[in-house]
Amino acid sequence: MAERVSGGTSGAAGRAPTADRADMVRNVVLVGHSGAGKTTLVEALLAATGAIQRAGRVEDGTTVSDFDEVEVRQQRSVNLSLAPVVHNGIKINLLDTPGYADFVGDLRAGLRAADAALFVVSAAEGIDGLTRMLWEECAGVGMPRAVVITKIDHQRANFDEVLASCQDAFGDGVAPLYLPVNGTGLLGLLSQRFFDYGGGSRTEREPDAEQLELIEQYRGELIEGIIQESEDESLMDRYLSGEEIDTKVLIDDLEKAVARAGFHPVLAVAPGVGLLELLEVITQGFPCPPEHRLPEVTTLDGKPVAVPSCDPDGPLVAEVVKTTSDPYVGRISLVRVFSGTLRPDMTVHVSGHVPDREHDLDERIGALTSPLGKTQRPIAKCVAGDVCVVAKLAHAETGDTLSDKERPLLMRPWEMPEPLLPVAIRAKSKADEDKMSQALARLVAEDPTLRLENNPETRQLVLWCMGEAHADVLLDRLAKRHGVEVEKIELRVPLRETFGGRAQGMGRNVKQTGGHGQYAVCHVEVEPLPSGGGFEFVDKIVGGVVPRQFIPSVEKGVRAQMDRGVVAGYPMVDIRVTLYDGKAHSVDSSDMAFQIAGQLALREAAAKVPALLLEPVDEVSVLVADEYVGAVMSDLSSRRGRVLGTEAVGTGRTLVRAEVPELEITRYAIDLRSMSHGTGSFHRGFLRYEPLPSHLADKVASTED
Repeated sequence: MAERVSGGTSGAAGRAPTADRADMVRNVVLVGHSGAGKTTLVEALLAATGAIQRAGRVEDGTTVSDFDEVEVRQQRSVNLSLAPVVHNGIKINLLDTPGYADFVGDLRAGLRAADAALFVVSAAEGIDGLTRMLWEECAGVGMPRAVVITKIDHQRANFDEVLASCQDAFGDGVAPLYLPVNGTGLLGLLSQRFFDYGGGSRTEREPDAEQLELIEQYRGELIEGIIQESEDESLMDRYLSGEEIDTKVLIDDLEKAVARAGFHPVLAVAPGVGLLELLEVITQGFPCPPEHRLPEVTTLDGKPVAVPSCDPDGPLVAEVVKTTSDPYVGRISLVRVFSGTLRPDMTVHVSGHVPDREHDLDERIGALTSPLGKTQRPIAKCVAGDVCVVAKLAHAETGDTLSDKERPLLMRPWEMPEPLLPVAIRAKSKADEDKMSQALARLVAEDPTLRLENNPETRQLVLWCMGEAHADVLLDRLAKRHGVEVEKIELRVPLRETFGGRAQGMGRNVKQTGGHGQYAVCHVEVEPLPSGGGFEFVDKIVGGVVPRQFIPSVEKGVRAQMDRGVVAGYPMVDIRVTLYDGKAHSVDSSDMAFQIAGQLALREAAAKVPALLLEPVDEVSVLVADEYVGAVMSDLSSRRGRVLGTEAVGTGRTLVRAEVPELEITRYAIDLRSMSHGTGSFHRGFLRYEPLPSHLADKVASTED
């Protein structure tokens, strides 16, 4: 699209770019696998528009986007970051997302804040399964998309091969707008011009004969794709009849097709090459915020509300898409304004969907800023359609809605993946333990893909994460940002115990101390119940050998011992306990004496028969590409799982249903990602308890001893 625009770029070095109208904003999220070159591309666009003087390097830790110390050390993005630039008077909010699957929560937040997506693909490495899935996700919501093939100057670059892979993976409507030539030039397929960047600046000339032949090879498919998506039948008839269509008409139709998410141009970039062309596609082809459908808005009691899209004078509707904390500034919120205008010092209503967090309150807005890496540049307001940073929102968390306090509203939340990798941790010292609770609460508030569980059965603190890399980043933040040192420990799965057969036991609690003593004797018979049978207590006392008031005491003691277990300290389930005999004393018998007797009776009975350990079995559903179904089913079987069946889901995907012991899938989130090359996902839910195989039961018992 650079063919129709004259002049260069306009920068905003040293000050924050601002917008007064929503149609002067473009919100663009960069999507692609780790190493595709998203952050490097953001750096290049910042430098090309004058926002920074020189592009940094990921390898040196000098990029604007990756300023977090974890990102600098790991040389990869782990956070969503915002980098605003200005081109031809249009403010472009570039949302740089992590490319690693563990940080898909930040990626989903970037999709929420954006109106269009740039899919960044390396000319040397191609695309991965996660990128394909995200393309389908964007297609499902009608988000406009373009493809940027990076690293065209790399020695292993193969533009034609990667282009074919993109067309195969992404489907119809994907066609090149420019073709790279020797890594330093571009052929404009619509303008039929050659743009040469070889001399350090952009020059334009007529293509030579060989280049014209290359243009003709691709140009026809491009024009047909544009006209088809424009749905202009007369234009198609003119083209098919051999009429030469004016380039301006084609460009106008191209812009419409891109904005409607029907056509997806492919561009090529390298350091200093193709950036102007990309900026033109973003500013002229991608939709402005008023053209993007507003997410569903309701009142706090769930009634739908019609809100004008991107009206700066309309009711305030904004959303916190990302929350971080700074040791000096405090909580920092990245906010997308969908309606109204956000200003410093105004009071807003904060509302959210998570019932166990402190929501539904009024809060005062602090300073508004526009970020450029670590630097926060003050702005006077943030109009509908724009994105900004709000400092010191004490209660607002990721996904919360900010609205007028007189008219509180709530936006439908975006879907977040479920964390399925459990990591058990403990504080390294008493000082760490004292600070750990507050630090973990801050991490949970910042990261909606993190779930914290304090398991009362295993007495372990468990972080449910997206993967190992996610867990490592969280522990790093605990240590470096919050000064809390923790260590990983072996995860305990909550087992159960039961009786392996029928047995009798006597509980004798007879003690004489100087005053009132303790006297209680009870005889019980214990038998196992079917799986899921729970607990039954049967009273067969006759003749009053155990007074009626003490029979509930025996049951209470039995239940207390069941909670503590008799083999490895796990709760006991699925048994029937029958009290059939006992003795009492008119003075020394008491409620507590019979509680203790009930405990002793259960323990004695358990010593006479094998006690079984029961393990939890989960119902597991695995969604995976068809090509990996065999490997997934074989792997589930190797985990002592029972595959129940499969069913087709859409095109090219299969849902595998199975029952798998929980002991076998604690690390399944990692293993499935490796097995399916990042394309698989799964859900799990408790189903029932089943006997643990003897060799594993012996191992558990010996560990507890």
